[in-house]
Order: sequence, then structure tokens, then C-alpha cells
Amino acid sequence: MTHAPFAARLTRHPIAFAADAAADAARSLADLGPDLLPLIHGTAGCSPYLKGLMLREADWLRAALTISPEAALAEVLEPLDTLSVDTLGAGLRIAKRRVALLIGLADLGGVWRLEAVTGALTQLADRAVHLCLTRLVAEEIRRGKLPGQGPDDAETGAGMVALAMGKMGAHELNYSSDIDLICLFDETRYGGDAPEARAAFIRVTRRMTALLSDLTGEGYVFRTDLRLRPDAAVTPVCLSMAAAESYYESVGRTWERAAYIKARPCGGDLAAGQRFLHSLTPFVWRKHLDFAAIQDAHDMRLRIRDHRGLHGPIVIEGHNMKLGVGGIREIEFFTQTRQLIAGGRDTALRGRTTVGSLAALAEKGWVPPEVAEDLTALYRAHREVEHRLQMVGDAQTHDMPATAQGVARIAFFSGTEDVAGFRAALTARLEQTDFLTEGFFAPGQVEDGPELSDSARAIVDAWANYPALRSDRAVAIFQRLRPSLLRSLMAAANPDEALVAFDGFLIGLPSGVQIFSLFEANPQLVELIVDIAATAPVLARYLSRNAAVLDAVIGGSFFAPWPGCAALTGLLAEHLSGVTDYEGKLDAARRWTREWHFRVGVHHLRGLIDAFEAGKHYADLAEAVVAALWPVVGAEYARKHGAAPGRGAVLLGMGSLGAARLNAGSDLDLIVIYDSADAEASDGPRPLPPRLYYARLTQAMVTALTAPMAEGRLYEVDMRLRPSGRQGPVATSIESFRAYQMTEAWTWEHLALTRARPLAGNPDLAAEVEAFRREVFAATGQGPKVLADVAEMRSRLQAAKPPEGAWEAKNGAGRLMDIELLAQTCALRLADPARRVEAQLRAGVKGGFLSQAGETALLAAYRLCWRLQAGTRLLTDRKLELDRLGSGGRAFLVRETGEADADALSARLEALVAAAAAVISERLGEKDGAGDATD
Repeated sequence: MTHAPFAARLTRHPIAFAADAAADAARSLADLGPDLLPLIHGTAGCSPYLKGLMLREADWLRAALTISPEAALAEVLEPLDTLSVDTLGAGLRIAKRRVALLIGLADLGGVWRLEAVTGALTQLADRAVHLCLTRLVAEEIRRGKLPGQGPDDAETGAGMVALAMGKMGAHELNYSSDIDLICLFDETRYGGDAPEARAAFIRVTRRMTALLSDLTGEGYVFRTDLRLRPDAAVTPVCLSMAAAESYYESVGRTWERAAYIKARPCGGDLAAGQRFLHSLTPFVWRKHLDFAAIQDAHDMRLRIRDHRGLHGPIVIEGHNMKLGVGGIREIEFFTQTRQLIAGGRDTALRGRTTVGSLAALAEKGWVPPEVAEDLTALYRAHREVEHRLQMVGDAQTHDMPATAQGVARIAFFSGTEDVAGFRAALTARLEQTDFLTEGFFAPGQVEDGPELSDSARAIVDAWANYPALRSDRAVAIFQRLRPSLLRSLMAAANPDEALVAFDGFLIGLPSGVQIFSLFEANPQLVELIVDIAATAPVLARYLSRNAAVLDAVIGGSFFAPWPGCAALTGLLAEHLSGVTDYEGKLDAARRWTREWHFRVGVHHLRGLIDAFEAGKHYADLAEAVVAALWPVVGAEYARKHGAAPGRGAVLLGMGSLGAARLNAGSDLDLIVIYDSADAEASDGPRPLPPRLYYARLTQAMVTALTAPMAEGRLYEVDMRLRPSGRQGPVATSIESFRAYQMTEAWTWEHLALTRARPLAGNPDLAAEVEAFRREVFAATGQGPKVLADVAEMRSRLQAAKPPEGAWEAKNGAGRLMDIELLAQTCALRLADPARRVEAQLRAGVKGGFLSQAGETALLAAYRLCWRLQAGTRLLTDRKLELDRLGSGGRAFLVRETGEADADALSARLEALVAAAAAVISERLGEKDGAGDATD
């Protein structure tokens, strides 16, 4: 890319504060021409340091300003690679002078924006660190102090790496910045010689620091700070990666996590450095939303202010632009803390730069776009003032001058003679920064809560002994949270019930800091928890054991439209692809599924979807889990036993899963059919014959779904609908499946097949199974014994599973299973491929087996029973006893079923169930025989 020359890009210039100094420089550099002289004049009149550099480097400057600053920078940096260890110190110092002069003029003249200025400084720092490190490592290798290393190893630091931290890591170095480095070495490269290598690398680090930092006649390169390393007071200046990783895993603190947001390898073995940073990912980026980091950041801010005496109102004289109220650090803390909160779940939020990270946070909904824009503008303006403070005398300062005259110099340096206007604008920017950031960090004051009855007071007083409130930190956050929480509970329809239910949630929490921080930062979650606690105690108890699912509520898309099965499958597959080990994938699938399952329940509970939408969503989720996990399980199994012999297998969803309608507590009915295609065995390290291969693969898939792991289990799985039930093999060959269905299967097995649906596996085999399923119906559905068999089955089911109480929705005459049985009979008799109850009953009408009046009666009962069953399973895992549900639960069920009250619901349920039972009995010949459809 070709860049325009320096002079052609000038947009501004300082105004000389010291006229004599300005005139002196202008005379010496008069030959630069009229376009550049205002910049030279103003700069020299404000900065003794830059005036001195201009005069000292006048010859170089004349040539540099005739070309683009990008080309001039390259001409300074490129020759550095030829320097030896003996000439490196002087060469780097000359380069630093010239780069500092070039960058200063490009900044002051508006030729480069902030990111180009800080980026150029960082380029020099990177080059200097890498050259010093590799040249000094080469010396250690030449002296035989690094066992097993040769001259070629020096270019990669022989396993040593310097990590750029802070502003250097983010390419954001300020004008007179020091550089923060952490020096490490890869101990695995040395085995038993690691202690000797460590001694050599410590020498390298100390000599490198001296090469960069020592002030000589040529100046210095960069002041170097090594204090960000683990436990800096007691550890050597260079330590092994294993020791550093052990430290962070055991005692690493929030500020160290924040520091590693910007970390990157900048010198030496960059690949080893990148591997080390990858190993720290779990330390830096927590898998759950980490709102507790807000309190840590706030505490750190207060400690800094206390230490520096930076409290009090904003006064321009002496104000610290970095650490003071409304300063640069406030914006950086604001940005980094939000990154720590959400970056564990969203890699797009792990950027190193402040401006870039603010934009990412706004795009993802973590910061309002207008706030991100304002903070970006404030950050850039603050950094420009900071640079001018440092350019005056090349001092690593962030303090505004202590005198009015000194402040006036900075105003002139910033291009304005209106000192009062400069002061007012700076004050306004500081105050705006403070306004935008302070509310995010500073916790609210403890308020008075509502008056409580004696019984309520007894419950609340007991909270002090709960596990979630064991730590002082949890107690402090909860004390601020409790008044608003109690007000919400007391505003519930039945406050006593809501308080008891919330108590059940609270007592189940194993710890409180994260969840209480989450509530404090997101007050709307308190209302959600109160709603859940007052309506669905089972869901509240689930939440207390799995509080991390609340992360999803504030993750940005919790209330977005349902994505559908295909999108969910892709999302889960992508999620699992980022996990390396098999058990990790299974745990990751559990976390992911739990969040989506919770989302469906909350949407249903709050009336955003009805029972039928919830049923489809639960089924979509289960299908996505099966479809995404099947290849994961297959790949793990193939690693031991080779690829699946033949054409592979297909998983069929049966029952409610096949019909794509589940409730909150449904298990999964599955069967597996495979085609070995005459293969004799698999081809892996431990080959297996097809029957054994697919049987064990099926068992592995069942285990993947059902095994209780650190993150719980996914689903219960029922495989009793496979050929021969419990006595049959867990996986069936396509040939055996065909033969069994045509010659041995009972009518109930053909009925079960009416809801079978391929979920995962070989698509060609799935199509073949589906075609055969339809053949079975055509061949067997008209048999003379079908209706008699169904009637007998119905009788047995009703004897084995009678209704449990008046509110039973599933078992019993005229209820869900009874209606589903007749619907399946319709599909079987009419050889219709439909799987859902509604479509199967419609097939019965079209085929003349069922009257429209009969269909209407069955659907009315089915819809009411499904709404009641889906709502019940969301609220409780026991039989429904409406008078024991609580007012919130009763209100939910009444609303869900569309009745005015519980009495009306009871009467309607009784009437519809009776009407449906009569239709079913008549159609199965239990009254008037199995004649033609009634009118």
C-alpha cells in the first residue's frame, strides 16, 4: 500500500507556548518548508524534549519528512535485524530517538490517529525485545549454558518467551510508556537439565532488561517492568511455564485474569508462548458469566485511589489522567471487567484492544452502542492529553501540571490558546467518563427492606446459616440485594408461598458469590426467580443446583425466536467442536442442553409459548442432542474399534420423541437399526463383528445420554420398543428388523412403529427404514385381529396404569395414552405415515374409520389433557394435586388451559375425558362392534 508523504497529511499543529524555543528550532529547520514549519514551531515551543530530538536528529528528520511516516518507520526498524549483541544497545537507542520523534510529530500533526501512534511504539518495543532476547540466548548457547541447544535454536529463544502484558500486549503503548513483560521458558524442552536452563534464562532476562532500560549517552530504549509475573516478590525474573501455570490455577487473582486479556508473545519462542496462553484459557475465561469480577474490579479501583490519594472532586491541576476519577483506567476497567464477565462464553469478546473490545461488547449487547461510542471518544481524547503530558519532557507521567501555567502549556500543546475552554472541556470529559463507568462498578447502598411477619422473619433469619452465605463476600453482596428481593417476594400473589419457595431455592445453592453478583448486576433476574419460585418450586430447586443456566437469560438471545431443530443441531455441533476430549464434550453437551431446556421451561411458565409449542421445542432440543452426539460417540468408538462396518446405523426416535412432542420431564424412546452390508468385522485396532460392534456402539450412545457426570445427565433413555423388547439385542440389523416386523411382531409393536422417526445416522439407511415402515402398515394394518388386539391392549393398560386422582391427564380412559392409542390405530389401519396425534386422527376421518364428530371429541380431550400434562410436568415431578400446588401454580394451569378457575377446569376435564372414552370404546368394538364409522 502506498502512503502519501508526511506534509500532505497534516491536519493540525500545536501552538508555541515558549516563543524563544520555537523560534530557535524554526530557524534551524527552516529548510523543511512552509507546510511543516507550523508543526516544528509549535512542537518546539511546547516540548523541550522534542525540540532537543529535532535538533539532534535534524539530518535524519529532513529526509524522513519527505516520505510517508510508514516508510520512515520501516527504514528505522529494518536495519536493527543486522545488529550484533555488542552493537544492539546503541543501535536500539538511536532507533528509539528517531521513532519517538517521528511518532510525536505524526501524532501532533494529526497525520496518525491514536491506534497508529500506539501501534508504531509497540512495533519498536516488539522488535527490541525479540532482538535482545534472541541475541542474548545465542550468547548462552555459545557458552554452552543451555544444554542440547544449537545456534539455530537462538532464533526461537531456545524455548524462552517474553509475554507482552498491559498496553504493550494490546499494541496501546503510550508515548513514554514502560513495557510490562513476563519471561517464561518451556521446561519440557530440557527435562532433567531444566534447573541449568533456568539459570541461563534468568541471566538473559536481567541482561535484556539492562539493554533496554539503562540510561546511557544515547538515551534508553524502554523502561522495563517484570513485576506482573506470578508472585513477583519471591519468584525469579524468568520461571518455567509449569510453575506459572500451577500458580495461576491455585492462587491466581481477578486482576491477573484481567492482565492476561491483553497478553501475547512478543519475543523468543512465540509458539511456546501461544501454547502457554492457551493453557491459561480456563483461568482467564470462566465458563459461566462472572459478575463477581465487578466487585473485584471495584475493590481494586478503591485500593489504587487510596494508595495514590486520588479521591475527591476533579481539580485539573495535578489530576491523574490515568488513575484519577474519570481517567483512562476507568474505561479500561469498565471494558476488561465486562470482557471477563462474558468472554468465557463468547470468544468474540476476548479482544486485546480497548477500542476494539468496546465495539465488540456493543455488538453483542453487553454495552449500549451509544455508551461504547462515547467511551471510545473519551478514551482517545484522554490518551491524546496523556501523550502531550509525556511529550513535554519524556516523563512517564499521567499527572496534569500542578500549576495554571503548566496547564496552559498543555492547552497550547493540544492546539488551542483558549485555556479556559480547554480546562472546561477536559473537566467535562472526566466527569462524563466517571458518570458512564461509576454506576457499573460502585455497589448500591444497603436499603431498608419491607416489614415482615413473625413467620417470614423466622425464615429470613435462618438464611444466615445457609451454605450460600458462608463467606463474608457473599454476605456483603446479599445484604445489598436482600431489600429489593424481599419487596419482590412480598408483592407476589401469595407472599408466604413465594417466600417458602424462594427459601427452597436459596437453601439448595452450594455457594452465593456468583449468583448474588449476577442478581445485583441484573435486577430483572430477581423478578424471574421470584416468579419461578412462586409458581414452579421444582424448577426453582433445579435452578439452585444449576444456577449457571441463568447465564443464558442475560446472554443476549434468551427471548429470541426459537431457532428450530436444524439450527440447534448446528449450534451444539459447533459448541462441541471446540472441546478436545470426549468426556469434556459430554459435559459440554449437558451444560448446553440444560440452558436450552431451562429456556423452554421459562418461556412456557411466563406464557411466551403454550404447551404445544413447548412440546415441539423440547422435542427439537432432544433431537438436536441425539443428532449432534451420535457422530461424537461414533468417532470415539471408531478410535478403538475402527469405522462402522457396512452402511452404518440409524437412530429412530419412538413414542413421544418420534411424534416430536415432549414435556419437561420426558425420557427418550430410541431404537437402533444397522446394515453391516455383509462386512465381517470393523477395521480398527480392536476389530469387532458387526452385531457386537453395533450393540456396543448403541450402549455407548445410551451411556453418553444417561451417564451422571459432573454436569449431570442429559436424558433417561428407554429402548424397550426395540424388536423383542428387553430380550432383544440393543441394536438390530435391517434384515432382522424386516423379518421380525413382517412375521413375529405383535400389533402393539406395529402401533409403536407409527411414531418411529429417524433422528440421526446414515441418511440412505434412514430412507430405507422409513419406506419399510410404510410397507409394514400396508401389509399388517388391515389384519382381522388388529382391533381386537388394540382393545385387549387398552384393557391391560388401564388395569396396569389406572388414573392417579381426578387431575390425571396421561393414564386412564379418554386421556392422553388412550387417545394416542386410537390415533396410532388409525394410522396403522389406513397405512398413513403420520406420526402426530392430530394428523393420525385426521387420517382416520379421511379413511372412514372415524367420524368428524368423533375426531372433534378426541381432539378436545387430547388438547386439554396435553396442556394439563405439560404444565404439570413443568411444575412438579409428582402426581398433580391442585390444592397443594400453591396459588402461582394453580394460576398457571388455569391460564394454560383457558379456564376461569380450578372448578371450571375440573368440570371440563371430566366431561371431555368421558366423551373421548366413549368414542374410543365404540371404535374398538367394546360396545357395538367394529363396524363402519359413525356419523
